[in-house]
Amino acid sequence: MLINVLAAIYLIVHGLIHLIGFVTNFQIAEIEEITYSTTVLAGRLEIGDVGTRVLGIAWLLVAVAFVISGVAIFFSPPWWWSFTLAVTGVSLVLSILGWPDARFGVLANVVILVFLFIGPRLGWSP
Repeated sequence: MLINVLAAIYLIVHGLIHLIGFVTNFQIAEIEEITYSTTVLAGRLEIGDVGTRVLGIAWLLVAVAFVISGVAIFFSPPWWWSFTLAVTGVSLVLSILGWPDARFGVLANVVILVFLFIGPRLGWSP
């Protein structure tokens, strides 16, 4: 049970951190360490203001999805694992696009992926 609580907290906090991408891309708030930019991939690709807003919406949707995933741990729906895997994959792509600002997100997603694949082998499932 403790592992479920810890996993849920990790997923929910990771999801809430995605809100930084939303508020930054929509210029709702200024975060000192992260600057608004219309480029991705460490400035290598210009996506413009519209592209930046689309990414902002993606950050928001992934935030909500991680919260859903974290809460779902306690209900063990059959779709939990595949849903969490898909959300983590999208989050990883967003983090790579947001490099270097989202570099810690890459690590956080790798931890989730390892847990998804190793956890069941160690006898854990929500």
